[in-house]
Amino acid sequence: MNQHAPRTAVSVTGLRKSYGDHVVLDGVDLEIPAGTVFSLLGPNGAGKTTIVKILSTLIGADGGRARVLGHDVATEPDAVRAAIGVTGQYSAVDGLLTGRENLMLMAKLHRLGRSRAQSRATELLEHFDLADAAKKPASTYSGGMRRRLDLAMTLVGEPRLIFLDEPTTGLDPRSRRDMWQIIRDLVADGVTVLLTTQYLEEADQLADRIAVLDRGTIVAEGTAAELKRRIPGGHVRLRFAEADALESAARALGGEADTDALALKVLGGGGVASLRDLLDRLDTASITPEELSVQTPALDDVFLALTGHRSADDNARKADR
Repeated sequence: MNQHAPRTAVSVTGLRKSYGDHVVLDGVDLEIPAGTVFSLLGPNGAGKTTIVKILSTLIGADGGRARVLGHDVATEPDAVRAAIGVTGQYSAVDGLLTGRENLMLMAKLHRLGRSRAQSRATELLEHFDLADAAKKPASTYSGGMRRRLDLAMTLVGEPRLIFLDEPTTGLDPRSRRDMWQIIRDLVADGVTVLLTTQYLEEADQLADRIAVLDRGTIVAEGTAAELKRRIPGGHVRLRFAEADALESAARALGGEADTDALALKVLGGGGVASLRDLLDRLDTASITPEELSVQTPALDDVFLALTGHRSADDNARKADR
């Protein structure tokens, strides 16, 4: 990357947007470091897509200020557009064109010369494992292939910041994980990614930092681990080889014993101080567990506690039952 590239990719202060009496964004503040994945998490209608549209200059804000890669979104929209790429919830792929033709069309829009356009298309088709399907109409592609082609089209102009708005919606688990690896590779190359998603596992796997958006405001921000620590319910699970050891530990520590699994659940946040205290108590009682694991609340618990809504991940699990 350019050594003079800004360390902050996106800076947002007091961003507001309304449609009539309906307030979509109500004073949003964001700071996204360059070369990271920043995830906006929230239920449908929380304002995630609206933020992406404002930052990518598709719509204007009613108030506040936003800078993208050092450029003011309101006063320097052309400079912003030249430096970003956007992949939305719905594929921009033209099904009547082949994979290569879709990429060549995008290259033409970026005003690349024919030779450079050809080489860039070939490079992207190979990178996204689409070379064998390059001459086939995109309408024949699987969902995962179409999403890969969609992202490849976004990368034709080599953007330094990519907005991924619900990029894996509708994909099967394998295709979703393929997309995750592509995103990791992009960030390893110095690209900044703003990811909006309802899938908590996606944010947990990819994001350096997460902001939880609900009803137009940021209700929490931090790493996945920091957000999980905000929610009660963490515990330490101890497993023993014999029932006698489990009974002794239960007397010494309290907690909830599972005699079938020979395990003891001891409430606590799992922090260093509480874990050290627990180990000291086990040592004093001359009790040695076979296994010890720290269990923290899942990101889904955070989502539900902060927004009062079930996540897409959780709803999908319920539908499978």
